[in-house]
Amino acid sequence: QQQQQQQQTTTMAANNITNANANANATKEGSVIVLCGLSGTGKGTTVTKLRETMERNGQKVVTWSNGNIFRSVTLLAATWCERNLDKQEFDADKALSKANLQDYMTMLSFGKFANHGTVFDTRIRGLGLELLVSEVQTTDLKSPKVSKNIPTVAEFTQGEVVLFAAQAMELLTKDGWVVLLEGREQTVNYVPTPHRFTLVLSDDTLIGKRRAAQRLMGAAVKELSSTENDNDNDNDTITDSQVEIVLDDLLTKMNDEIDEEQEKQKNAGSGVFCFKWGSGKK
Repeated sequence: QQQQQQQQTTTMAANNITNANANANATKEGSVIVLCGLSGTGKGTTVTKLRETMERNGQKVVTWSNGNIFRSVTLLAATWCERNLDKQEFDADKALSKANLQDYMTMLSFGKFANHGTVFDTRIRGLGLELLVSEVQTTDLKSPKVSKNIPTVAEFTQGEVVLFAAQAMELLTKDGWVVLLEGREQTVNYVPTPHRFTLVLSDDTLIGKRRAAQRLMGAAVKELSSTENDNDNDNDTITDSQVEIVLDDLLTKMNDEIDEEQEKQKNAGSGVFCFKWGSGKK
């Protein structure tokens, strides 16, 4: 159902944006095109369609998302807590001090790091991490320790992320690229461009289901890949039963996280509704 809605939304959006850009001649060197909307509304898919269309027309196009930068800073802050605090729980006051924020931003850099130094990417290097955002954006950057703390971190780091994004886009446009910028409206309002579009879904309950499925599949691929690498027999492959066992285990963990969050909300005096995955659990 969401795929059908998203396909309709993204196709219509891509066509409208492409026509608008053609009429406004917006895709010259240095142009920035902004797509807004909640997670799951099809921003990434629309960006992909736009990129494919523009590249077929011979244009150099690159995508940008502030959300991944906020998530990268959150991952660094959560990792700092794990390494420096006894309880290893997220402590915003300590993790997000002025000095720590400055350190986190020095651990992020943007440049031609991917594909042997030929493709632009954001690199996370510090606190024992050595990651490229394009490789962990659906796994590490959407883990529970990131997702549940990103609102707090975003509140503290708006200025730092805006500056990082501005510098990255300047680097890109100087290199002759058209920048497709996507994110939530409040995080991309700083971009001075007339080419701004907002995507929505008619059924917003699909967004949470999509996020759960995305987390589940990303974690399953990571765990199964690790299992395959640890196997000494080159002829062995992952079986259906192994996949089922991993999925069942991950579903159990996900539902346990929901139970813990519900209990925290209950103790805090507020209610929370969660859709639980797995056999007999809703």
